[in-house]
Amino acid sequence: MGDPCGIGPEIVASQWLADEAPGAVVVGSAEVMRRAVAALASRRAGAAGLRVWAVRAEPAPAVSSDSVVVPVWEPDGLPPALDGLPWGQVNAAAGAAAARCVREGAALVQEGKALALVTAPLHKESLSLAGETFPGHTELLQALATPAGQPLVPVRMMLANHELRTVLVSIHVSLRQALDAVTIDNVLSTVRITHQSFMKMGFERPRIAVAGLNPHAGEGGLFGDEELRVIIPALEAARAEGIDTTGPLAPDTVFMRARHAPPEHPREFDVVVAMYHDQGLIPVKYMGVAHGVNVTLGLPFVRTSPDHGTAFDLAGTGKADPSSLTEAMRVARQMAASA
Repeated sequence: MGDPCGIGPEIVASQWLADEAPGAVVVGSAEVMRRAVAALASRRAGAAGLRVWAVRAEPAPAVSSDSVVVPVWEPDGLPPALDGLPWGQVNAAAGAAAARCVREGAALVQEGKALALVTAPLHKESLSLAGETFPGHTELLQALATPAGQPLVPVRMMLANHELRTVLVSIHVSLRQALDAVTIDNVLSTVRITHQSFMKMGFERPRIAVAGLNPHAGEGGLFGDEELRVIIPALEAARAEGIDTTGPLAPDTVFMRARHAPPEHPREFDVVVAMYHDQGLIPVKYMGVAHGVNVTLGLPFVRTSPDHGTAFDLAGTGKADPSSLTEAMRVARQMAASA
């Protein structure tokens, strides 16, 4: 359900309102979901017909022809009185609830009780106030997917829409740390994970473009030598493994070359590997968040999410656009079917 003080519960409930959630179940608080339904009912036709069912604690509700049941799986250990938290505010209890739901959802998938995990937005500050050491979903799920005592499972973040896909070498770190993360091992690992993930999604030979770090991809060392010292050796190793990769390419043009807008502009590449968070995500988000999807590559299960945050300014108003979550659910089903 995401952060109970954000738009997550509302856009989740909207999936049932739009008949976009066959076979799905919400991991969250039934009372929070009832509050979200009430917020939707103030603005959306038909929302008053949504019936929230706590599947572990309540008998199945009686439904009429004009009602739809939203099933909610409530994890043990949720903080109390979540539906009384103020909308649109950072709150430690909200962060704890969001993290608890992510852990429960991941467990359901890992135990084979669900095919995929789709996560609504959480608030990183609330997560931190709750005592969580993970900066976001990706890092938390990486830890949950790693067997005890083993090195962390290598994962990468991909953001995609109908026109562009981009995978990141580093995620939620400072720019200074992101520069330090551009190593041969990290670039090569990112290319490998991207290649393997796209093969699983049905691409026979994924075409991977790799952005340079510096302006003009370093211009032969004039504007920085990371391309020569790090990126080129990583790509040579990838090609030796049979991976179709091109680069390093100028960061200011590679995303245009990978954009798919037929018939005038068919993509040259299936995906772009970007060196750091903003380099890769600004181009995708500039195209609009309505159809953007965040996919965690490298996990042993399917996980997607919308490409936006908790939107505290819209929480509780019923105005939030659920389109990105709808697309995340569609992609999750598609990936689960091809896995």
